[in-house]
Amino acid sequence: QVQLVESGGGLVQPGGSLRLSCVTSGITFRVYDMGWYRQAPGKQRDLVATISIDDKTYYADSVKGRFTVSRDNAKNTVYLQMDSLKPEDTAVYYCNANWARVQNDFWGPGIQVTVFS
Repeated sequence: QVQLVESGGGLVQPGGSLRLSCVTSGITFRVYDMGWYRQAPGKQRDLVATISIDDKTYYADSVKGRFTVSRDNAKNTVYLQMDSLKPEDTAVYYCNANWARVQNDFWGPGIQVTVFS
């Protein structure tokens, strides 16, 4: 059974930091490209950051220079370090595992991040 479980969300003031983790099980983690997405109330789910199987990273313009995505294949875990948080970063954050070659795509249940003054 495939599971992706996010943790590390919560409430933080503007300028603060949070570190999200996504622990996976039931997949061969090292062959999956991993990503973080977010969805604010009333909006579509947007890509935040991705990290490929060979550690190539991509960031949405809105988070470049503030967020850092990383992975630990030994722990089957992907991380999202979020610094200099802004109120507009408030959203539910989702972890994604994608293996395009076999069209496998899995999602975590999401975790709330709220940045408030």
